[in-house]
Amino acid sequence: MTGLLSRREAVFGGLCLCCLPTLGRAAAETFEMREVGPGIYVRCGPHEEASAQNDDAIANIGFIVGRDGVLVTESGGSLADGQWLRSEIRKRTEKPIRHVVLTHVHPDHCFGAAAFAEDKPAFIGHHALRAALDARGDYYRQRLVDILGPEKAGSVVYPTQAVTDGAEIDLGDRTLRLTAHGTAHTNCDLSMIDTASGLLFPADLLFVNRIPSLDGSLLGWLREAERLKATGAARAVPGHGPASVDLAPALADLTRYLRLLRDETRKAIAEDVPIEKAVQTIAQSERDRWILFDAYNGRNVTQAFKELEWE
Repeated sequence: MTGLLSRREAVFGGLCLCCLPTLGRAAAETFEMREVGPGIYVRCGPHEEASAQNDDAIANIGFIVGRDGVLVTESGGSLADGQWLRSEIRKRTEKPIRHVVLTHVHPDHCFGAAAFAEDKPAFIGHHALRAALDARGDYYRQRLVDILGPEKAGSVVYPTQAVTDGAEIDLGDRTLRLTAHGTAHTNCDLSMIDTASGLLFPADLLFVNRIPSLDGSLLGWLREAERLKATGAARAVPGHGPASVDLAPALADLTRYLRLLRDETRKAIAEDVPIEKAVQTIAQSERDRWILFDAYNGRNVTQAFKELEWE
């Protein structure tokens, strides 16, 4: 597209294109909210790349209803997606929407935020999210405009409350505990646990069925996966996958792939395998285990090479 970086140029220049719009994808399935715990509602996104047909509504998004108000766990992938989510909230409660959590910089998780502007909530994000949006937000928005049109794309919304280490949000009868993670999936990952139900919201620190996309640090992601395990949570709402899953086996699948990516990349670097060959061979034993493997594994290998070749 005129005036935009090519996918190859952006990848090798360090700009993540995961979850950005592409042409020619199938329409998304009919959406529905699922109550996965008392007052906790989740919409599962389809395992697709973003397109005009699905409005970039490809991530798991939802909300939590407390005594004193509503917390949005993910805002959606576009203004249109965020508006859909807001309408689903209003079907269930008229309580004020007081908090919108922006779990990281990728557009499928944060470009629905503008749909909640009229509610004047606290937009909560990792302390590094503002800088990440400064670096990428305009580019991500232009990509969405090109595919969805300006009326559906949404706008860059900055966090009004930054989480440096941890924070708590009180909804009256339940407390949400937030954690700002070290660089992992991205450099601005935020997770959350609902202390009332024990349900963990790791966002894209946990992918289920859809291949993980590496845009931060491979070694860091493995470390942060251990932190998720240490929460003691039994169940979680992944950023992509079913509405809720048993945490231990889901983390085991994720870390198996990440460790294989680490080990085979280190081996290829030690043997001076050119990256052009490495992207075609590393982690291929995982191919049948993950949806969209061919679209993302090569990019993950490229990111792993950039990190591990200087160990």
